[in-house]
Amino acid sequence: MNMYKGSCLCGAIELTLDGGITDIIHCHCSLCRKSSGTAYATNGFVNVSELKVSDPNKQMTYFEVKKGMKRHFCKTCATPIFSSNAQNPDRYRIRLGVLDSDITERPSAHNFVTSKANWDDLDADLPRNDRYEPVRGK
Repeated sequence: MNMYKGSCLCGAIELTLDGGITDIIHCHCSLCRKSSGTAYATNGFVNVSELKVSDPNKQMTYFEVKKGMKRHFCKTCATPIFSSNAQNPDRYRIRLGVLDSDITERPSAHNFVTSKANWDDLDADLPRNDRYEPVRGK
C-alpha cells in the first residue's frame, strides 16, 4: 500500500494519503484551467477514507462550482487541494501538485483537449531546464 504526504503552499493544511491514486488525468477543461491558473490540472481520485487532512487552524474552505460539486482550497495561500462531488461521496479528486511525496501512479490521458488553452501545444518540443530558463539570467 502507498503512503503519500502533501501540503498547501503555506503549510497550514497537511495531507496524508494511505492508499493509491486512480484515474490520473491532465484536465484541460475551462473550469480546471481557471481554478488552477494554468494550462491544465493534473488530478487523480483517492478514497475519502484513506485521506487524512490536518487543518488545525481551519484554513480549508471551498467554492461550490455547481450544486454538489465543491473545490476545496486553502483560504490563506489559495492552493487547490481536492474536489468533492455529492454524487460520488466516497472519493475526492485530488490535485497531484499538493503531494510532496513521489507517486508511483502515472497519468493516463489528456481530457477535454478541445477546451485546451489556444497557446498550449501538447506536443511541444520545448527545451527542458533544471532551473529557470537561461534567458532569465540575462
